[in-house]
Amino acid sequence: MTTYLLAGGGTAGHVNPLLAVADGLRARDPEAEVLVLGTREGLEARLVPARGYELLIVDKVPFPRRPNKAAVGFPVRWRRAVGQVRGHIRAHGVDVVIGFGGYAAAPAYTAARREHVPFVVHEANARPGLANVLGARRADAVGVAFEGTPLRGGEVVGMPLRREIVTLDRDAQRAHAAATFGLDPAKPVLLVFGGSLGAQRLNEAIAASWRDVLDAGWQLLHITGERSELADPNVPGYALRRYVDRMDLAFAVADVVVSRSGAATVSEISALGIPAIYVPYAVGNGEQRLNAAAAIASGAAILIDDAAFDGDRVRADVVPLLQDDARLDALRAAASTTGTRHGTENVIALIDRALAR
Repeated sequence: MTTYLLAGGGTAGHVNPLLAVADGLRARDPEAEVLVLGTREGLEARLVPARGYELLIVDKVPFPRRPNKAAVGFPVRWRRAVGQVRGHIRAHGVDVVIGFGGYAAAPAYTAARREHVPFVVHEANARPGLANVLGARRADAVGVAFEGTPLRGGEVVGMPLRREIVTLDRDAQRAHAAATFGLDPAKPVLLVFGGSLGAQRLNEAIAASWRDVLDAGWQLLHITGERSELADPNVPGYALRRYVDRMDLAFAVADVVVSRSGAATVSEISALGIPAIYVPYAVGNGEQRLNAAAAIASGAAILIDDAAFDGDRVRADVVPLLQDDARLDALRAAASTTGTRHGTENVIALIDRALAR
């Protein structure tokens, strides 16, 4: 029996691919022991046990970014965290460690190396985090979601995705999806969303231009986010929702998507072959623009800067696109060859290769 230790967490961007791989390993071999390493503070503390996996705890030890009191105490806290993971590896007879970035991954890589256990790194973002940059230097295999990710030894394997996305038959589900949102399955749909909390820039732009979209012969499925106070105009063809827990159905009815370009969002849209207009979130280190780069280069997507995205830009760029069948056909053709639904299997293949060594 093989024992796997999957390390990562903090955000959904780390936890979701981790859980997808965990599910893939368990589905392939129900006798295997699949354990997860995370912190008490991260999203994994709730999601991992809820999915039926044992969560092993490691202290959260951020890398110091500047000389201060926390930096002085970092070496002691770091050694303690690595020791915790080494203890878990020994206690459970771990055969291989798989890291997905985040606070739990960094000490897991060091502990695996010191225990002479093979380890694999998966990076979800086009701009890798520090934990994975350091881990990739000694890893037995490194997988990345996007072409061009600057990670030593990185192989493009795609993103491990939620099962409901991997198995989605958009054509078969379109009528049901349209009925769920009160839309006409025979008319095209523009899906706009900005994540669970929404995106104010996208919401304001659509609030100023939704009539133009409808006048162009399209319908709108607008997921505003739970905190949004945007008023619902309650008109036929415009479905406004604060939150949707079945994003697979939203994707099933979508003919074009306008969204942010987080790693998971881009990976899911690309895997499903849906043309997209990405409006990268401007805060951070620019990773959202990089996440969208491959889809844009392939002709499957268009990028509009956050600062430029408003109602006038929707009328000037988005609406004309929706009315241009030739451009839409070209986007669809490119989108059909972009992305993969096999990210989970590809990461498991890296794990098998590391074990074989």
